Amino acid sequence: MFISRLKSVKHIIPIFVILVLVSCTVPKPMPTTAPISEQSPANPQVTVIPRESRPNIVLIIADDLDLRLGTIATMPNLQKLLVHQGLSFDNFYVTDSICCPSRSTFLRGQYVHNHTIYTNVYPTGGFQKFFEDGLEASTLGVWLQPAGYKTVLLGKYLNEYPSKSDPLHVPVGWSEWYSPIKGKPYSGFNYALNENGQEVFYGDAPEDYITDVLTRKTLDFIQRASAESQPFFVYFSSFAPHEPPKAAYRHRDLFQDARAPQTPSFNEADVSDKPSWIQGDPLLTDEEIIALNELYIERLQSMQAVDEMISQLIQVLQETGTLENTYIVFTSDNGYHLGQHRLKNGKGSAYLEDIQVPFVIRGPGVPQGDSLKGYVTGNIDFAPTIADLAGIIPPEFVDGRSLAPLFADNRPGLTDWRDGLLFEYFREEKNNSDQESRRGVELISYIPDADYGIFEPFEQLIGLPTGLIVPYRGIITAQYKYVRYEDDTVELYNIQADPFELENIAPTTDPVKLNNFSNWLDLLSACAGADCRELDRSPQ
Repeated sequence: MFISRLKSVKHIIPIFVILVLVSCTVPKPMPTTAPISEQSPANPQVTVIPRESRPNIVLIIADDLDLRLGTIATMPNLQKLLVHQGLSFDNFYVTDSICCPSRSTFLRGQYVHNHTIYTNVYPTGGFQKFFEDGLEASTLGVWLQPAGYKTVLLGKYLNEYPSKSDPLHVPVGWSEWYSPIKGKPYSGFNYALNENGQEVFYGDAPEDYITDVLTRKTLDFIQRASAESQPFFVYFSSFAPHEPPKAAYRHRDLFQDARAPQTPSFNEADVSDKPSWIQGDPLLTDEEIIALNELYIERLQSMQAVDEMISQLIQVLQETGTLENTYIVFTSDNGYHLGQHRLKNGKGSAYLEDIQVPFVIRGPGVPQGDSLKGYVTGNIDFAPTIADLAGIIPPEFVDGRSLAPLFADNRPGLTDWRDGLLFEYFREEKNNSDQESRRGVELISYIPDADYGIFEPFEQLIGLPTGLIVPYRGIITAQYKYVRYEDDTVELYNIQADPFELENIAPTTDPVKLNNFSNWLDLLSACAGADCRELDRSPQ
């Protein structure tokens, strides 16, 4: 069943609104400040392979960070310390280009149709559904603890976290936990963190900027874990550059001359080959382009504190003697568009700006300063990769593949890797009675302004956009991207010859070829576990 989302607003409005409402219906476990690892039994779903030592792992995951609009090129520490010292994956895609479904995939290694976190909001998605469905019982954090890992999550967890009934909930699998539960974390200031079961408030002083606070806690965690000679897993989840992107005070004068990249698909002149919900969009106005430029500048500014975090991370890893035994991954939960195909600002579409994200890894045995081209990879592969590196056989429900073989000089050939990756997008169907009961609990909803926001009911601020993205499923290969929408519209792009997706070749393609893609899509859309790793090979 396809399920409609509200956030993929294509039209710039005078204010940006981000909402996280919180449910009253989640049962309340007993709060605790003790390390979660002391409370959790060994996970029977995983097999721990005996090893003398295990590597440390650090994940840095940005929120709505583009790959194709040049933001990462403005991050000198990322370029110097990770890109030039690691391996970049040129063909890395998310299986759903919105936050909560994608983050659920990162944590469990499953396609969206298998973990069933279809959207950002309850009842079709969000934290409450993740909790109620029991998915917290088997995530990457849970898998790593039986292998002796000290684990920590810092920053954004899942949309609609926490619940009203238990705002201090700490999921199993995490030795330490630092995630916002109140206030305006997207604005960078005036928020409260759940710090291992205790609420701690941060104000609007420069040192309270959320990326800096999370960075300090990350460095302290690494120092303590290193002193204990315990392998560690860090899940560092920034709120940047999610709208409204708010930079640290020290970065707010940067990039004043930057402009949103006007790629060949920017404000596309002819959209007659695009889906009907795009065909009805007028060309961007000069005022709208100016607004996109301003938003782009703010996005660049907001990522500078994350870039500084990377430098500080490397320094502490060197000081603790753990750098040479640490894998560091940098990526994003989804991409972002700014004017491509007349879509103003947002995510959720099937275009490459939204589904393709940065993925860089540095660590033992990883080629330095290299890029991997032609190998179709995605966020379903992250969890099984980390499990593989840590010496763990993950649960059978995992759909993805370990990327570790691709680090080797004798990596498998392209013909021995997957041919295609599934991506999906569903529609939110809100439960009105439940939504009404949750409306008053606006822990992370706000209107941004010069004072970092005021609280207002979401429904009073924004109506439905005039053009909602129609739900879809698709397959991406090294050469083609095939998309079938719920209304039976079909798009096919030769992304090697047409990387900006200017010409939908579906109308001129041999019907047999289209039918092959359609049948393959049906198979992948119903796959689970090991079958997904068989069916991602082209039947053509």
